[in-house]
Amino acid sequence: MASQDWIEKDFYAILGVAKDASEADIKKAYRKLARKYHPDTNQGDAAAEQKFKDISEAHSVLADKEEREQYDAIRAMGSGARFSAGGPGGAPGGQAGFEDIFSNLFGGGGSARSRGGQPDFSDLFGGGGFGGGGFGQSAPPRKGADRTANTSISFAGSIKGTTIGLREQNGEVIDVRIPAGIKDGQSVRVRGKGQAGAAGNGDLLVKVKVSEHPFFKREENNIRIHVPVTFDEAVLGAKIHVPTLDGETVAMKVPAGSNSGRTLRLKGRGVKTSKATGDLLITLDVVIPQNLSDEAKKAVEDFAAATAGEDPRADLAAKAKL
Repeated sequence: MASQDWIEKDFYAILGVAKDASEADIKKAYRKLARKYHPDTNQGDAAAEQKFKDISEAHSVLADKEEREQYDAIRAMGSGARFSAGGPGGAPGGQAGFEDIFSNLFGGGGSARSRGGQPDFSDLFGGGGFGGGGFGQSAPPRKGADRTANTSISFAGSIKGTTIGLREQNGEVIDVRIPAGIKDGQSVRVRGKGQAGAAGNGDLLVKVKVSEHPFFKREENNIRIHVPVTFDEAVLGAKIHVPTLDGETVAMKVPAGSNSGRTLRLKGRGVKTSKATGDLLITLDVVIPQNLSDEAKKAVEDFAAATAGEDPRADLAAKAKL
């Protein structure tokens, strides 16, 4: 996330917590709001879906100690702040200089730029710190600025974890370990691979884009799949087998009288991260046969006659009243 985005978004307000809220308070607020606005309980509600995304984004920053410190520092500087990417002694407007030197830093699909990991007042006041103002004190040594890069990985790589290589302009390859369960848009920090500085190197922040899968759809740490069932399986109930993330198929029971769109849950079969494990959500899609034999058609007609008293639209008019 760019610093400008951080300036414009008040993550504390989004979660409804104070700026000095503890980690426990932030986690508690996130869980409460996530339950309220989760897509499973607000299907078709675009506003709730956006609210859920904002809540998740706020939590991902405030729950990470280093990200939160950077966010607080950037917000404190105000919307006019821009941080130089240059290390000590760098030219003003250091980001442009960085891009001149490190253009095409990461070959292939990656791209890189530099951004100060921490706001530094010496950058804003001419590079000399407060000592340059006549107090007779020199600026303390600074850690080098952070750099950022982007990369894309497969859906399988995001679930199982993977390692990618980013190539520098000088030919050096930086190995970046992507942890299992990483979400689309999250970043991985590689220590010591930022710009050099008197107090040590900065870090490299690699933002990860995850490719979509045609069958498995991720919802936080849950995975949703759509499974077709026949009319008789939905009416009478059945035992079916469904695929899972680990390549196995598991047996599950379809309850009798299941409507199309009903969602069943398999605990612990979702995304596994170092902190939590999600579930597999199975949405049933009742499939109606398109070409019936005479015998099958007769059976359906007999069924219709036997259930002639059933009217699923009996209260539709009452529900439609304004």
